[in-house]
Amino acid sequence: MRKTEYVYDEYYDAYICPQGQMLPYSTTTKEGYRQYFSNPMECQSCPLLSSCTQSMEHKKLIQRHVWEPYLEEADHLRHTQENKHIYAKRKESIERVFADAKEKHGMRWTTQEG
Repeated sequence: MRKTEYVYDEYYDAYICPQGQMLPYSTTTKEGYRQYFSNPMECQSCPLLSSCTQSMEHKKLIQRHVWEPYLEEADHLRHTQENKHIYAKRKESIERVFADAKEKHGMRWTTQEG
């Protein structure tokens, strides 16, 4: 099962599986991912175990980056009416600048020296 099939609860800082089990926060990796593990005792008897995890320990791991709340907020804002209107103007302003840089200033190709 994918991470999107689980619900993130901000108040408890935990994920909730489709069967209602909470996956509490466990630790943060060096790469900045917060890890949430399920309780293997509860997962053993779960009817969704085979589709949920392949783990021999019957543990489900979900990782959430420490910046993910900001990415979710940006994604939410991207779908507002005001931002859809602004994004439609992008082709009239930003894209033209890139096209001019490519055609008139020789930025079609770059060279890499190494």
